[in-house]
Amino acid sequence: MSNHVLRIIDANANRAREAMRVIEDYARFVLNDATLCAPVKALRHDFASAIGPVLHDAILHRDTQGDVGTDIKTQSEFSREDTSDVVIASGKRLTEALRTIEEFCKMIDPAIAGRIEALRYRAYAIEQQITQTLRPAACGFANVRLYILITESLCKKPWLEVAREAIEGGADCLQLREKNLDGAELLKRARQFTDLCKAHKVISIINDRADLAMLSDADGVHVGQDDLPATEVRKLTGRHKFIGVSTHHIDQARQAVRDGADYIGVGPVFPSRTKPREILPGLDYAKQVASEIRIPAVAIAGITLENVDEVLATGIRAIAVTQSVIGQAEVSAASINLKSRMTP
Repeated sequence: MSNHVLRIIDANANRAREAMRVIEDYARFVLNDATLCAPVKALRHDFASAIGPVLHDAILHRDTQGDVGTDIKTQSEFSREDTSDVVIASGKRLTEALRTIEEFCKMIDPAIAGRIEALRYRAYAIEQQITQTLRPAACGFANVRLYILITESLCKKPWLEVAREAIEGGADCLQLREKNLDGAELLKRARQFTDLCKAHKVISIINDRADLAMLSDADGVHVGQDDLPATEVRKLTGRHKFIGVSTHHIDQARQAVRDGADYIGVGPVFPSRTKPREILPGLDYAKQVASEIRIPAVAIAGITLENVDEVLATGIRAIAVTQSVIGQAEVSAASINLKSRMTP
């Protein structure tokens, strides 16, 4: 067998192993997710088993000093803006290396080439799963502390006036939550709502309706456990809209991370008059999320000025409220009072 072919296989085996290790470390140390880490580790071990017989000979022909490619560099190779760039580059490197190995192994042993092909398809699936967890828009949500839901029926004043006063009181993010309006009216309001938020540089979220979030150019959409999955919403919104997911159990929170949510709602932490539920995960669930989940988390339900300190003591840094602000006569003052309890 040609020494050149063996050198190609050896070099690409190194690329593939290195790329898999980068992806595995991201799943392990950044996501802290054993469910995503396990298939990458399995792929790495299965690759070693498949290519091992060829590498025993290929490594003998390695010539790093004589490799003309080691001195050919591009500027982009030395620049990574964030973790997303690192992971995406590694995913591409992995699948490219596996394809090269597969093609040249056809000259050596078609059975090994077939095993590498199967690994390449597994790598494509892993690359997609991992990529779904990357969220370039999420950094803009990290500073949210006071998140207020706007529902007209709960307001003591016109809903848009209430939204404006909530912003004046320090709200970082508003969600338009209307379950009973027809599509035309909801779109009209969504556009008014989004324009108001943009004018004050406040994040605008539309409840449930990804289509209306896109049409109104809102900053994002929030979905519940019975709504469209975040993975499907992302196909509609692209990567530069926020996606929030309501969660009531740690398994739902973990899945939201895998599905690419930018933030999660955590609750109900207290009983709520606005949206009564049979379940009450409470403060214990909030503590669990604060200790494990790495994306922004917003505690919701029944939060008032009297109990907000209990919520913040769990480690959660953001709260979502409805009645405690929009149901008050002095909306701005209610927002100010809650915001004053939040850590910058």
